Amino acid sequence: MLTDIISKNLTVIFCGINPGLKSAEDGHHFSGKSNRFWKVLHQAGFTSYQIDAINDKNILEFGYGLTTAVARATSRADELSKEEFADSLELFKTKMTEFQPKYIAFLGKAAYKAFSGKKQIMWGSQSENFCGSKVWVLPNTSGLNRGFSLNDLVKAYKEFYTEIR
Repeated sequence: MLTDIISKNLTVIFCGINPGLKSAEDGHHFSGKSNRFWKVLHQAGFTSYQIDAINDKNILEFGYGLTTAVARATSRADELSKEEFADSLELFKTKMTEFQPKYIAFLGKAAYKAFSGKKQIMWGSQSENFCGSKVWVLPNTSGLNRGFSLNDLVKAYKEFYTEIR
């Protein structure tokens, strides 16, 4: 089971699509060996050191939190159905309304597409707010996402970091 790492008034809540099997098994966000989240976050400037997945709660020290759009763990995000996203929307909205982060950063387009109802999503800053929070869509750091090199990911995340500073 993967639980949210969240508190009120965070600068950013990073929203993964859903937990990977390894993360769900060990209870730590982005713990799969091929996931580049913690490395990218550090290299983009969000953290002063690279957090190990086992210490994922340390992200709160930097004013950031972690959640997922859908709670069910899968080996691949494309195993999720449209219904699972639809069923998760109200709980997600309730969470974001309660915790009121300044930004919600969706990691990958799938969750934001499902939650916003938009057909086309561009990377980066979105024009509309979501539950009172500004929205960014960032590439997913999963090792399965071969469309983005480590450098590409760091560049995209650094652009977001520059925006929030």
